[in-house]
Amino acid sequence: MELQWPLILFTTFMAWSAGLFGAQGLYALRGEGAKAQMSALITSFVLLVVGGIAVFMHLQHWERIFNGFGHITSGITQELIAIVVMVVVMVLFFVYLRRAGEEGALPSWLAILAIVVAVALLIVCAHSYMMASRPAWNNIVQIGSILGAGCALGASTMALLAQLKGEAAEYSGKVNLIGHGLNAALTVIYVIVMGASTSAFFSVANWFDPTSPTRDVTSSASLSPFAGDVLPFTACAIIAALVGVVAAYMGKKQGEWKTWGAIGVVAAFVAALCLRVVFYQMGASVFPLY
Repeated sequence: MELQWPLILFTTFMAWSAGLFGAQGLYALRGEGAKAQMSALITSFVLLVVGGIAVFMHLQHWERIFNGFGHITSGITQELIAIVVMVVVMVLFFVYLRRAGEEGALPSWLAILAIVVAVALLIVCAHSYMMASRPAWNNIVQIGSILGAGCALGASTMALLAQLKGEAAEYSGKVNLIGHGLNAALTVIYVIVMGASTSAFFSVANWFDPTSPTRDVTSSASLSPFAGDVLPFTACAIIAALVGVVAAYMGKKQGEWKTWGAIGVVAAFVAALCLRVVFYQMGASVFPLY
C-alpha cells in the first residue's frame, strides 16, 4: 500500500498526545510532578491539534469533509468521539489545575480518568485499522504497538517537563524504563507478527489489468518487513526503540532528564514513525494483485 503520511503523522501525534496525558494522570495519582502538570497539559493539547490537522490533510474532498462522520461504526467517527471525550477531560484537568495552583494535588478520580481516556483513544485509533482483508493489520499486537509508542513518548516528555520544573527524577526513571521497555518489546513483537502474516496472502497466478497490461503481479513473497525497501524502516524502528530503552536507563541512572528525556522522545518518535511506514508497506490485501 502507498504510504499515507497524513495518517502516519495523525497516529503518531495521537500516541504522543494521549501518552503524555496518560503520564500526567499517572504522575498525579502518585502526587508527583505537580509543577509540570500545566505545561504538560498544554503540550498534550497542542500535539492533539497537530495530529488533527494532519488527518484532515488525508481528506482530499473538503466540500464533503464531514461525510465520513455519518455512521457510528465508521473508524473516523469513533476516533472523533474519543478525541472529544479526551478534550473534555483535558478541560476538567485545566479547571482543577487553575483552582489548585502550581503546588496543588489533583483528585485521584480525575487522574484515573485521564489514564483511561488516553488508553481508550489509542485503542480506538488502532482498532480503526483492524480488518480481515489486511492480515498484517488484523491482530491485537497492532493495537499494542500504538499503546507502546504512547507509553514511551508520554513517559519521556513528562520526565523532561518535570525536571525542567525541578521535580520527580526518581519516579521518572521507573516510568521511563517501563514505558520504553514496553515500546521496544511491542515493536519487535509486532514486526515478527507482520512477518508471520505473509502466510495469509494468496499468490495470484493469472491477472490482467487493461490499464497496465505489462505490469507484473505482486509476489506475496515480497510482502515481508525483512526484505526489500521495507527492511531499512524495520531496522530503524527496532534500533530507535532500543535507543529509547538506553535513554531511559541512563536517565534513571544519572537522574538527568533534560538530555536523556529529549533523546527518549526523539527515539520513540522515530521508532513510531518507522513502524507505521512498515505497517503501510505491509498493508496489502489477502489478494495482493498490485
